[in-house]
Amino acid sequence: MNNSRRTFLKYSAVAAGSAFLFPASFLFGGKKSDSNQDVLKQKFELATTEGLSEKTMSEVMGSIGQSFLDAPYKAHTLETEGKERLVVNLKEFDCVTFVENTLALSRCIKLKKTTFDEFKKQLQLIRYRSGKLNGYPGRLHYFSDWIDDNEKKGIVKNITQGLGGVPFDKTFNFMSTHRDAYKQLKDETFFDAIKATEATLNTRKHFYLPKQNIQAAREMMQDGDIIGITTSIDGLDITHTGMAVRFQGYLRFLHAPLSTGAIQITKRTIVDYLAIQEQSTGIMIARPLEPKA
Repeated sequence: MNNSRRTFLKYSAVAAGSAFLFPASFLFGGKKSDSNQDVLKQKFELATTEGLSEKTMSEVMGSIGQSFLDAPYKAHTLETEGKERLVVNLKEFDCVTFVENTLALSRCIKLKKTTFDEFKKQLQLIRYRSGKLNGYPGRLHYFSDWIDDNEKKGIVKNITQGLGGVPFDKTFNFMSTHRDAYKQLKDETFFDAIKATEATLNTRKHFYLPKQNIQAAREMMQDGDIIGITTSIDGLDITHTGMAVRFQGYLRFLHAPLSTGAIQITKRTIVDYLAIQEQSTGIMIARPLEPKA
């Protein structure tokens, strides 16, 4: 989960207890002793075995996402000491890094570029504004900003409005108004840059699908659609992320929840799962596009 959502997850019911399913054929095969390169090799071998490069992006996202089932949750995975750097961790995930790694892997598979350097290139492209590693403020901290920037780069398409989304009227200021929660914001330059990012976000039009409207839109959603769960928390847009998957005939939520400590598919449908999350107001949906380069 990105820093703006991770720090105050305790204020959100998004990751609260729900029962989960464990499709045995997709359980995570990585071991603590495996390197990131080893895990990457395993995923690319899986892709070859299943012929994923010839399948749709939706199918690839679904297969690769589910191949991480039971992989351990780890908070603050991107918060390292010192200068901002590209963090690669294919063994432990928070909710956002699970989405990012699945998307980067899927793009590599579709492009048939399956080296570690190519994977890092895709991960950086997805995680940072304009794909440039330009310090802490260049990371896409607000997930609606993540969607906006990756749509601009041609990586995803925001389909929220087309599925019946309504205007998301909210002021973005959570990071700047909770400055003490972010050690990097002790730096005045970083703080000013984050405030500028928030100001820009506040000029854009955003849409969300209220949770009472998801039932009507569920048939138009696909495996691998990236879901951001919107929140009633002041100043914040999205508190949790994951992917839509159809399992046993129902649309469910594949995600890395803090509550269970591992990547899971919800036993409840995505509609029922969101219905019990008191601070969740709805979702934003970004559909991964077929990569061209």
